[in-house]
Amino acid sequence: MASSTMSNLEKENHQRDADFNKALHGKSAQARGGIAAMFSKGASAKGAAVDEYFKHWDNKGAADETAETRAERQAQYATLTRQYYNLATDLYEYGWGQSFHFCRFAYGEPFHQAIARHEHYLAHAIGIQEGMRVLDVGCGVGGPAREIAKFSGAHITGLNNNDYQIERATHYAHKEGLSNQLKYVKGDFMQMSFPDNSFDAVYAIEATVHAPTLEGIYSEIYRVLKPGGTFGVYEWLMTDQYDNDNLHHREIRLGIEQGDGISNMCKIEEALDAMKAAGFELLRNEDMAIRDDPFPWYWPLSGEMKYIQSVFDVFTIFRMTHVGRAVAHSFAGLMETLRLAPAGTKKTADSLAWAADCLVAGGKENLFTPMYLMVGRKPE
Repeated sequence: MASSTMSNLEKENHQRDADFNKALHGKSAQARGGIAAMFSKGASAKGAAVDEYFKHWDNKGAADETAETRAERQAQYATLTRQYYNLATDLYEYGWGQSFHFCRFAYGEPFHQAIARHEHYLAHAIGIQEGMRVLDVGCGVGGPAREIAKFSGAHITGLNNNDYQIERATHYAHKEGLSNQLKYVKGDFMQMSFPDNSFDAVYAIEATVHAPTLEGIYSEIYRVLKPGGTFGVYEWLMTDQYDNDNLHHREIRLGIEQGDGISNMCKIEEALDAMKAAGFELLRNEDMAIRDDPFPWYWPLSGEMKYIQSVFDVFTIFRMTHVGRAVAHSFAGLMETLRLAPAGTKKTADSLAWAADCLVAGGKENLFTPMYLMVGRKPE
């Protein structure tokens, strides 16, 4: 990565982050997850996280957006992403599970099986094999890493800049007896601490969208990947049909960005250019969201219960429907009023709900894809 780009990155401060994590989350990383963890937070720290995150979005709608406001978010990408997941992780686990990504759906396929298949597909596309040393860039609470470790037998290192998610991921790995295959490292993926040529393969599942520039993150991945190694990514991108001069299109893009902690989402052509600029030989690229599947990727957020494939999905999917979200948000508001939940819980949930509606709109209008697959090889 060019030194000028590196000099513009946020400086890491792991001690500051660890202290804030302790003040906000306490021992809730050991809770079962979701609701159980959500209501045991430090109130003042939660308020600080809410203020730190929403200062980038409050009173900054699509009609008022400027290049300067986007540049400001890009400059503070690491703090923006870290605080977003401080606020959203428990809600994600409650509403979606431990793999924070979308997937394709086949006929008769339960939700969690579809999620796992999506992860297996990426591992297969990259060629992850038993014994390989693999990097998961932006690993969340480790759902995909655990699944791919079991599927492939590889040793996986998860990189994450959020201490709470690292604690959750470590807890789950130990619980499932996978500590010998998995480890989690605190760090900024724009300035990784790993030496050059460290990994046999690298993957990212809907995580590198949080980078301020795709060329910057892809260049870092290229650096730590061994010559001949492969990088595979499911990327969040606006499609070629997205028109930034169209206010409706901008509102959809901004809603996705605000509700999902994204500083700068770009179009497909920019991502392809970034892969090539980073030095990768592009082996494959395809928008998996427009495959001829029986059900659309966004259906769990759309509230269309007709797509449910299993009785077990009823309990999972209901939480994501408009009715399920309304119930959860009203409950969060009541808990705040009674001071049983920290202030900001409902505001975060409402932001996620707005993002869900924008994601569905972006999918239905083919303006957005959460699964643009790119597989690149680092030349020997």
